[in-house]
Amino acid sequence: MTETIRKQILAIRDTGLTNMFDIPMVQRLAYDRGYYELVCFLEDHRSEYAHFILTGEVE
Repeated sequence: MTETIRKQILAIRDTGLTNMFDIPMVQRLAYDRGYYELVCFLEDHRSEYAHFILTGEVE
């Protein structure tokens, strides 16, 4: 996970608009904000994303 993706995840979280485990909604919010790196990351790295959401740690 890059620093850019980590910042994008935190930016989506800070909006408070969705449960962060609702991946399709996270992707939609990311797309709407131009966070295309995050949209693509969520397609291929869901377990790494979930680990970050649960622990705050980057694998």
